[in-house]
Amino acid sequence: MEFNATLLGQAITFAILVWFTMKFVWPPLTNMMDERAKRIADGLAAAERGKQDLLAAEKRVADELNKARQQSTEIMLGAEKRANQIVEEARETARQEGARLVADAKAEIDQEVLRAKETLREQVATLAVAGAEKILRKEIDATKHADLLASIKAEL
Repeated sequence: MEFNATLLGQAITFAILVWFTMKFVWPPLTNMMDERAKRIADGLAAAERGKQDLLAAEKRVADELNKARQQSTEIMLGAEKRANQIVEEARETARQEGARLVADAKAEIDQEVLRAKETLREQVATLAVAGAEKILRKEIDATKHADLLASIKAEL
Protein backbone atom coordinates (compact mmCIF):
# COMPACT_ATOMS: atom_id res chain seq x y z
CA MET A 1 0.00 0.00 0.00
CA GLU A 2 1.09 3.19 -0.86
CA PHE A 3 1.64 5.90 1.59
CA ASN A 4 -0.36 8.43 -0.39
CA ALA A 5 -3.35 6.17 -0.67
CA THR A 6 -3.25 5.52 3.04
CA LEU A 7 -2.96 9.18 3.72
CA LEU A 8 -5.84 9.87 1.36
CA GLY A 9 -7.92 7.14 3.01
CA GLN A 10 -7.13 8.47 6.41
CA ALA A 11 -7.99 12.01 5.31
CA ILE A 12 -11.32 10.81 3.89
CA THR A 13 -12.01 8.84 7.05
CA PHE A 14 -11.08 11.85 9.12
CA ALA A 15 -13.35 14.08 7.02
CA ILE A 16 -16.22 11.58 7.43
CA LEU A 17 -15.51 11.45 11.15
CA VAL A 18 -15.48 15.27 11.35
CA TRP A 19 -18.71 15.45 9.33
CA PHE A 20 -20.37 12.74 11.45
CA THR A 21 -19.19 14.43 14.64
CA MET A 22 -20.38 17.86 13.42
CA LYS A 23 -23.72 16.46 12.28
CA PHE A 24 -24.63 14.02 15.05
CA VAL A 25 -22.31 14.34 18.07
CA TRP A 26 -21.47 18.04 18.26
CA PRO A 27 -25.06 19.50 18.39
CA PRO A 28 -26.16 17.41 21.42
CA LEU A 29 -22.86 18.21 23.15
CA THR A 30 -23.23 21.94 22.49
CA ASN A 31 -26.90 21.77 23.57
CA MET A 32 -25.88 20.01 26.78
CA MET A 33 -23.12 22.54 27.39
CA ASP A 34 -25.50 25.43 26.63
CA GLU A 35 -28.11 23.97 28.97
CA ARG A 36 -25.46 23.43 31.63
CA ALA A 37 -24.19 26.99 31.18
CA LYS A 38 -27.79 28.25 31.40
CA ARG A 39 -28.39 26.22 34.59
CA ILE A 40 -25.18 27.55 36.09
CA ALA A 41 -26.14 31.11 35.15
CA ASP A 42 -29.64 30.56 36.57
CA GLY A 43 -28.10 29.12 39.72
CA LEU A 44 -25.77 32.09 40.08
CA ALA A 45 -28.65 34.49 39.44
CA ALA A 46 -30.77 32.64 42.00
CA ALA A 47 -27.90 32.77 44.48
CA GLU A 48 -27.56 36.52 43.87
CA ARG A 49 -31.32 36.96 44.28
CA GLY A 50 -31.15 34.87 47.44
CA LYS A 51 -28.33 37.04 48.72
CA GLN A 52 -30.34 40.18 47.97
CA ASP A 53 -33.43 38.66 49.58
CA LEU A 54 -31.36 37.75 52.63
CA LEU A 55 -30.04 41.30 52.92
CA ALA A 56 -33.58 42.67 52.51
CA ALA A 57 -34.90 40.22 55.12
CA GLU A 58 -32.11 41.18 57.53
CA LYS A 59 -32.98 44.84 57.01
CA ARG A 60 -36.68 44.12 57.63
CA VAL A 61 -35.79 42.16 60.77
CA ALA A 62 -33.66 45.05 62.03
CA ASP A 63 -36.50 47.49 61.28
CA GLU A 64 -39.02 45.27 63.06
CA LEU A 65 -36.71 44.95 66.06
CA ASN A 66 -36.35 48.72 66.22
CA LYS A 67 -40.12 49.12 65.99
CA ALA A 68 -40.61 46.53 68.73
CA ARG A 69 -38.06 48.29 70.94
CA GLN A 70 -39.78 51.62 70.38
CA GLN A 71 -43.18 50.10 71.13
CA SER A 72 -41.87 48.46 74.29
CA THR A 73 -40.34 51.77 75.39
CA GLU A 74 -43.65 53.53 74.72
CA ILE A 75 -45.54 50.85 76.62
CA MET A 76 -43.14 51.12 79.56
CA LEU A 77 -43.46 54.92 79.62
CA GLY A 78 -47.24 54.63 79.42
CA ALA A 79 -47.26 52.09 82.24
CA GLU A 80 -45.06 54.29 84.42
CA LYS A 81 -47.28 57.28 83.69
CA ARG A 82 -50.40 55.28 84.52
CA ALA A 83 -48.79 53.96 87.72
CA ASN A 84 -47.93 57.50 88.80
CA GLN A 85 -51.46 58.57 87.96
CA ILE A 86 -52.91 55.73 90.04
CA VAL A 87 -50.61 56.62 92.96
CA GLU A 88 -51.71 60.26 92.78
CA GLU A 89 -55.35 59.23 92.64
CA ALA A 90 -54.84 56.96 95.65
CA ARG A 91 -53.12 59.78 97.54
CA GLU A 92 -55.94 62.18 96.75
CA THR A 93 -58.53 59.60 97.77
CA ALA A 94 -56.62 58.97 101.02
CA ARG A 95 -56.43 62.73 101.69
CA GLN A 96 -60.14 63.11 101.10
CA GLU A 97 -60.92 60.07 103.24
CA GLY A 98 -58.63 61.38 106.00
CA ALA A 99 -60.26 64.82 105.86
CA ARG A 100 -63.70 63.19 106.01
CA LEU A 101 -62.67 61.04 108.99
CA VAL A 102 -61.23 64.09 110.77
CA ALA A 103 -64.43 66.05 110.09
CA ASP A 104 -66.55 63.13 111.34
CA ALA A 105 -64.39 62.85 114.46
CA LYS A 106 -64.67 66.60 115.12
CA ALA A 107 -68.43 66.46 114.66
CA GLU A 108 -68.64 63.52 117.04
CA ILE A 109 -66.45 65.34 119.58
CA ASP A 110 -68.65 68.44 119.27
CA GLN A 111 -71.73 66.30 119.85
CA GLU A 112 -70.11 64.67 122.89
CA VAL A 113 -69.19 68.12 124.25
CA LEU A 114 -72.80 69.29 123.76
CA ARG A 115 -74.11 66.16 125.49
CA ALA A 116 -71.68 66.66 128.36
CA LYS A 117 -72.73 70.32 128.70
CA GLU A 118 -76.38 69.32 128.62
CA THR A 119 -75.77 66.65 131.25
CA LEU A 120 -73.85 69.15 133.34
CA ARG A 121 -76.68 71.69 133.07
CA GLU A 122 -79.17 69.07 134.16
CA GLN A 123 -77.00 68.17 137.13
CA VAL A 124 -76.50 71.84 138.04
CA ALA A 125 -80.23 72.45 137.74
CA THR A 126 -80.90 69.45 139.98
CA LEU A 127 -78.37 70.74 142.50
CA ALA A 128 -79.89 74.22 142.32
CA VAL A 129 -83.34 72.83 142.97
CA ALA A 130 -81.96 70.74 145.84
CA GLY A 131 -80.20 73.82 147.22
CA ALA A 132 -83.36 75.85 146.82
CA GLU A 133 -85.33 73.24 148.69
CA LYS A 134 -82.89 73.36 151.55
CA ILE A 135 -82.97 77.12 151.62
CA LEU A 136 -86.74 77.14 151.58
CA ARG A 137 -86.95 74.71 154.39
CA LYS A 138 -84.69 76.80 156.57
CA GLU A 139 -85.97 80.23 155.81
CA ILE A 140 -88.62 81.65 153.66
CA ASP A 141 -87.67 85.02 152.21
CA ALA A 142 -89.12 85.42 148.69
CA THR A 143 -86.91 88.31 147.57
CA LYS A 144 -83.69 86.64 148.61
CA HIS A 145 -84.75 83.43 147.01
CA ALA A 146 -85.79 85.11 143.76
CA ASP A 147 -82.44 86.93 143.57
CA LEU A 148 -80.61 83.73 144.26
CA LEU A 149 -82.52 81.81 141.59
CA ALA A 150 -81.99 84.62 139.08
CA SER A 151 -78.25 84.58 139.66
CA ILE A 152 -78.17 80.79 139.24
CA LYS A 153 -80.09 81.09 135.97
CA ALA A 154 -77.68 83.70 134.73
CA GLU A 155 -74.69 81.47 135.49
CA LEU A 156 -76.23 78.57 133.61
